[in-house]
Amino acid sequence: MTTDNYVVFIVDDDGGITEALGELPETYGMRTVAFGSAGEYVTAEKSDVPARLSLDVELPNINGADRRGRSSANRFLHRRSRHPSSVRAMKDRKKRSERAELSELRQRYLELTPGKREVLPLVVSCLLNKQAASELSISEVTLQIHRRNVMQKTPAASLADLVRIAERLGIPITHSRRAGGY
Repeated sequence: MTTDNYVVFIVDDDGGITEALGELPETYGMRTVAFGSAGEYVTAEKSDVPARLSLDVELPNINGADRRGRSSANRFLHRRSRHPSSVRAMKDRKKRSERAELSELRQRYLELTPGKREVLPLVVSCLLNKQAASELSISEVTLQIHRRNVMQKTPAASLADLVRIAERLGIPITHSRRAGGY
């Protein structure tokens, strides 16, 4: 699930509070929708996506049964809560997203052939093609083909992206251009 299909509904009659509450979810890339009253929230059309509801429990004209019965949100929070559950929920969500992304990167790495897995640490070590090919006892052309295939099979758009991916996967940078007299 991406943050594009997740929403945080904020219901509060204090515009300053609404604005402040909206900032945190937005730092995590979540969409926020604010309402100035419980009535606005209840009558608004809501898409069927995972949601959180931050609700001022002291708003007039709505009771607990109405809140739960008319909401698509799966978690209720309110600004007078003693528990920072909204922050914890957003942090947990970010951690789950990062774990899922890492799992996908690991799967893509495991799908690489053994030859491509040998090329990856040399490429992210920023060795010249000539140096990396010599290290593996293959031609520069073969190395370039492996390198291109590694780039295509990972979500790397650049060498810098590939270095970041290798770092996340724990692939060590074991070589240097300066080592070995190249």
